[in-house]
Amino acid sequence: MICKICGSEVEKSFDVKVMHKHDAEYFHCGKCGLLFAGNPYWLNEAYKSAINISDTGIMSRNIHFSKVVSVLIYFLFNKNGRFVDYAGGYGIFTRLMRDMGFDFYWTDPYCENFLARGFEYNQSLKGNINLITAFEVFEHLANPLNEIEKMLEISDNIVLSTVLLPYPIPQAGEWWYYGFDHGQHISFYSEKTLKEISRRFGLYYYTFYDTILIGKKKLNRNKINILLRIPAELLFRFVKNKVVSKTNSDFEFIKKINT
Repeated sequence: MICKICGSEVEKSFDVKVMHKHDAEYFHCGKCGLLFAGNPYWLNEAYKSAINISDTGIMSRNIHFSKVVSVLIYFLFNKNGRFVDYAGGYGIFTRLMRDMGFDFYWTDPYCENFLARGFEYNQSLKGNINLITAFEVFEHLANPLNEIEKMLEISDNIVLSTVLLPYPIPQAGEWWYYGFDHGQHISFYSEKTLKEISRRFGLYYYTFYDTILIGKKKLNRNKINILLRIPAELLFRFVKNKVVSKTNSDFEFIKKINT
């Protein structure tokens, strides 16, 4: 078997039961560091519910990343630009960012959106997206390069989050992030893996608080380092006073298109 990122030969790391019943093999690439499920045949069952029942951190995670991304956009991108939340789920993040004052849209063919209806990404927006967000997405990807290519068709810049794979590689049952109980996590990345992905697509690689940014936009690393010396919460409070929430204008927009 070969690596799904760099094409190198891989070695089996362990066998495990996924969802307490499916036999699975996980393989590790010694060159780029990717760990992945060899044949995740259980995914249809795992995604009977798009959001897994054990994800109790979904709200706190979205609130946290909305603050970090608000700071990122305000200081490093065009704050008046357009943005897309990839695999946007119920629409929590898109709604938070629009409430903050940023022109966010969402895309997700696998999950019904409840909170940001009316702000779907469509082809009329193509070519005008400054940045896409992909939080807790990469670990779900069976074919990461194919999916990242789709993301880059929307925007040249991706800000993402995932829990980096520790070294040495934890065995089955030694790391909570494997998520074998729900079966939705099938690809795991080290920093080396993400840098290899960046290299393959010709992207710059940055870290910003607990997020990772890969993209065509060349950012000022000195400016990033200065920002990182300040707690994100303090910078968020500053940004919040500088932008105008879209909550009320969105209400008027939705009311208009539905009358």
